[in-house]
Amino acid sequence: MYQVKRHSTRHFYPLRGHRYHVREWGNPQSKLPPLVLAHGWMDVSASWQFMIDAFSPEFVQARRILAADWRGYGLTEGPAFDSYWLPDYLGDLDELLNLMCPGQAIDLVGHSMGGNVVMMYAGARPDRIRRLVNLEGFGMAATRASQAPGRLSQWLDELQALKKGEMDLKPYPDADSVAKRLMKTNKRLSQDKADWLATQWAQPTAQGEWRILGDAAHKVVNPYLYRVDEVLETYKRITAPTLVVEASDDSLSQWWKGKFTLEEFHERLKAVPQLQLATLQDAGHMLHHDQAEALAMLIEAFLV
Repeated sequence: MYQVKRHSTRHFYPLRGHRYHVREWGNPQSKLPPLVLAHGWMDVSASWQFMIDAFSPEFVQARRILAADWRGYGLTEGPAFDSYWLPDYLGDLDELLNLMCPGQAIDLVGHSMGGNVVMMYAGARPDRIRRLVNLEGFGMAATRASQAPGRLSQWLDELQALKKGEMDLKPYPDADSVAKRLMKTNKRLSQDKADWLATQWAQPTAQGEWRILGDAAHKVVNPYLYRVDEVLETYKRITAPTLVVEASDDSLSQWWKGKFTLEEFHERLKAVPQLQLATLQDAGHMLHHDQAEALAMLIEAFLV
């Protein structure tokens, strides 16, 4: 199994009706801006471990590094929900920073869904962010007003399906099966990393089954349309130098099948005032697993 090089300290904070789980690495006494990491959809804060281990000793010794499990994920606990909303992630992040980094500007990194969150947060709270990094956080395909009734209908249908247990996440017989699932999703993930991630990404139940540490309600569609015009106005308010990192595999095109392309995403990024775009070779969507060392070097250089 993968051998962790830098173990995290774990904290729990009461936060907006939840008991938020936060991992911390590095130097808690550092005067430098804290580095805050935001994980993606159906992921957990431990997912950053490989990148943390790949940072240089000098970087980690000089920095305070924080990563939370979003509501409905990992070890964060809270009330039951039947759907989740993007603004709540911004609210949680804002309160977490008020608790852990009061009055400090931070460096903020987000992956996938977390990348979308940090971009929107940086536009809403521009004074809070010194440097911003978005890893494969593309946003969503543009929508039309005519889609609104159908989206609302789909949401209502999925709420009923969730209630009936029709959207429950699949259980696994053991940790090895979870690791195989992770390796099936990401062909580049090595066995040792998959074995370790499986124990962070899922836990055994009293019945001996292994269940993913993610709420099935995350699968319910958002009832509201994705308004690109609103996103662009938020991007325009980002004042922090921004690094957007993409993987060479172009996962965006794989997901959307031509309905949303990298060209469209790059067009949206023109609204960001200070933008740097980079591509990691031989990497897929989970680029912080596939190329942890290369990504760590890229982020270190950007955060100077």
